[in-house]
Amino acid sequence: MIRLTQDAGIWQVTIDRPEAANALTGEMLGRLADIAEAAAQAQARAFVLTGTGRVFSAGADLAEARAGLALDPVWERLSAAIAALPCLSIAALNGTLAGGAMGMALACDLRISVPGAKVFYPVMKLGFLPQPSDPARMVALIGPARSKMILMAGQKITVEEAQDWGLIDRIVPPEALIETAHALASDALSASVEHSAAIKGMIG
Repeated sequence: MIRLTQDAGIWQVTIDRPEAANALTGEMLGRLADIAEAAAQAQARAFVLTGTGRVFSAGADLAEARAGLALDPVWERLSAAIAALPCLSIAALNGTLAGGAMGMALACDLRISVPGAKVFYPVMKLGFLPQPSDPARMVALIGPARSKMILMAGQKITVEEAQDWGLIDRIVPPEALIETAHALASDALSASVEHSAAIKGMIG
């Protein structure tokens, strides 16, 4: 359900459970975290995270969430591993981004999306807290009031509006999504990992 391909320094990770809207199980989250940590160790030049089907991810698998997955530290392990990558990381959103899946996208350096997708994080409605690092990363991108629109008012934001807010960096046709992600990574492929890490560190 998690596929990894490596091509010329790009590690592309695909969430492949379209029949369940790419809902994330504990096993899938652990695998994603393992890959992100391995990418750092292997000095990957770029990291692209995407999905199959019409939804990037619906968040936690509901059955597992009710059984405790919503509180599992694996969510923070995953987002921390992505945020710590020394290379350029890109979330290539093939569709709607929902719930706990927001954390891995927020941890990426860039977020691109297909048109017509939505972004929402219904923690207030479901009675959960967001993962600890997610609100701060969201606020850094879109500010406190807009973060409250998503986290407290439970608004489903279109990616077109999310781009205006600064949560989505570029909207591209579905057929060009991966090509665009790889094009954005092209300069990073010609640089050393140390160079990429130095620039990333300067930006903060």
